[in-house]
Amino acid sequence: NLKNIDVEVPIGVLTCITGVSGSGKSTLVHDVIYAAVKRAKGEWDKKLGVFRRIDGTELVRGVELVDQSPIGRTPRSNPVTYLKAFDPIRELFASTKDARTRGLTASSFSFNVPGGRCDACEGEGQVRVEMQFLADVFVPCDVCEGTRFRPQVLEVTYRGKNIHQVLDLTVREAIQFFNGSPKVLRRLLVLEEIGLGYLRLGQPATTLSGGEAQRIKIAAHLSTQGGDRMLYILDEPTTGLHFDDIAKLLAAFRKLIAAGHSLLVIEHNLDVIKTADWVIDLGPEGGHAGGEVVAVGSPETIVGVAASHTGQHLKAVLEG
Repeated sequence: NLKNIDVEVPIGVLTCITGVSGSGKSTLVHDVIYAAVKRAKGEWDKKLGVFRRIDGTELVRGVELVDQSPIGRTPRSNPVTYLKAFDPIRELFASTKDARTRGLTASSFSFNVPGGRCDACEGEGQVRVEMQFLADVFVPCDVCEGTRFRPQVLEVTYRGKNIHQVLDLTVREAIQFFNGSPKVLRRLLVLEEIGLGYLRLGQPATTLSGGEAQRIKIAAHLSTQGGDRMLYILDEPTTGLHFDDIAKLLAAFRKLIAAGHSLLVIEHNLDVIKTADWVIDLGPEGGHAGGEVVAVGSPETIVGVAASHTGQHLKAVLEG
């Protein structure tokens, strides 16, 4: 339902796409901008939304859609494996005298490959019990008692803790524990900075909320960032978040921008919209009455546009 519009998305700032439901936000962001930038980078072979021309794709290295989908669908996936912080942790254990004496390598301390993991549960720490008429249930493995590893691996300690005990540490506790290992610290500090210091290193991905999964994805980008500028797209990232979590999400946004990246966010939440550097408001209504650019500019500019529903709601927030 986009009606012959031209849209400019500034680079290096937080841009919010706003408007009532059905005004064309998803069509513009997902079907046109995201798909077009992907195709320009040779990473898209699916259907594109209709558009005449897109300029400026050379200003970003690529585009990433950061959603609230799980970071993994099995108990083996967890924050440290997703952030690739588990590799240097395993190397630390493998470098100990006990590990070398037992002939253990870094892979021996992984629950994703055979060798050091428990064979009974294949490193999951729990076993699936199939129920005939109900959903399957998971119970702790009675061989490793939920530790995921073989006894000889658990006998190896680093600074007084075995690998299972380390994975049971919270991010905040692990920062103190690994204070002498820059490779591990760099990744963990990012999690703490965006408000996830309470998570346990080995916490199964299946137990994470959508908001937690999304912030872990942002942390992964922050911890591996180079000099390349990326365009990050988020679709209503505040859905289901407590207002305190929204503040932490905004702090993560600012870190991405400070690193030279650009953010394009579809959003209804006024607390997010008021902090945006630039707003593109679509409407004025939904469906056939939508698809037009109603207002463009800073939040303060949007407030002055009478036809903008977002602006009128935003006015009360800014004045309050």
